[in-house]
Amino acid sequence: MTVLALRIDAQEEQLIKEYAKANNISGSALFRNAVLEKIEDEIDLGLYNQAMTKHKEDTQSISFENMLQDLAD
Repeated sequence: MTVLALRIDAQEEQLIKEYAKANNISGSALFRNAVLEKIEDEIDLGLYNQAMTKHKEDTQSISFENMLQDLAD
């Protein structure tokens, strides 16, 4: 397992410790979860933007019923 160093001031440290304690998680878990969530959000946004670009290039659409039919086949 890798250890990363992070520089924060005393106020930030106290806020982070209190938040982690209030949510019954370690500081490491808090940072890991926050960073991974941020990365996932950016990936999701990128995929959304790609899908919207593709949709704008080909705006053909189908009804919900037709979509269900296609998925069932």
